[in-house]
Amino acid sequence: MKQLSKIGIWCLIVGPLTLFGCGYRPFLGKLEPMPKAKQIAETRILDDGTVLYTKDRLEIGLRPLTDEQLNRQFPQQSSSGLLSANPYTYANWKSAGKKTTPQRFTIFLLTAKNYAYPKVRVDPLNMVIVAKNDRKYLPLSFEQLKEYYVKYVVGYAGNAYELYEGRKDILRKTLYPNEPDYQIIFSGQEQKGYVVFPKLDEDVRNMSIHLKDVVLRFDSWNKPVETLDLVFRFERKSGE
Repeated sequence: MKQLSKIGIWCLIVGPLTLFGCGYRPFLGKLEPMPKAKQIAETRILDDGTVLYTKDRLEIGLRPLTDEQLNRQFPQQSSSGLLSANPYTYANWKSAGKKTTPQRFTIFLLTAKNYAYPKVRVDPLNMVIVAKNDRKYLPLSFEQLKEYYVKYVVGYAGNAYELYEGRKDILRKTLYPNEPDYQIIFSGQEQKGYVVFPKLDEDVRNMSIHLKDVVLRFDSWNKPVETLDLVFRFERKSGE
């Protein structure tokens, strides 16, 4: 009994500093590209953390974004705590007794540059995150994100409704297009935008992001005749 008491006291004193037991949770780092050797052959890793696929003069890149980067992107909309209009983060809000802001979503910047084909189509809703532990995450459409935020609107009037409209406006301007007509990238054009996934579970460390059915060629009836599936691999490391 005395030995158990000593162990209990030890956990209370140094539990937060030890790796094993006492409810210790390791710090999770930001998402980063896996090494080049673990990516598909046609990709390279850029200095800003983008995994870039290149085929002839077609480029498709995927880059994870941190909440800090997203807050800097929308500084005025990220300064009012829970009443901030930034739809991608909790802005500068912290819950009572916490020193850090929780993560709301998992965000990637998807870019596509077409200088190789008459036209291509990249659909962000054809993406899926597959974690090494077999968890899967699907992207959220504009309609789903509207539903996520509409529950905060009371009576569709006043400040709450204005905040809701502000969030929708940012989503419209910055999401990678969900509508098929706006996903067409003609020769010499570029397209970019955010892709939103649910927040990753804490046990997810390594993941593959599959982008399916990139259309490279269409027939005379505008039906796809050549498609491409891509994989981008990322990881987040834990530390003490």
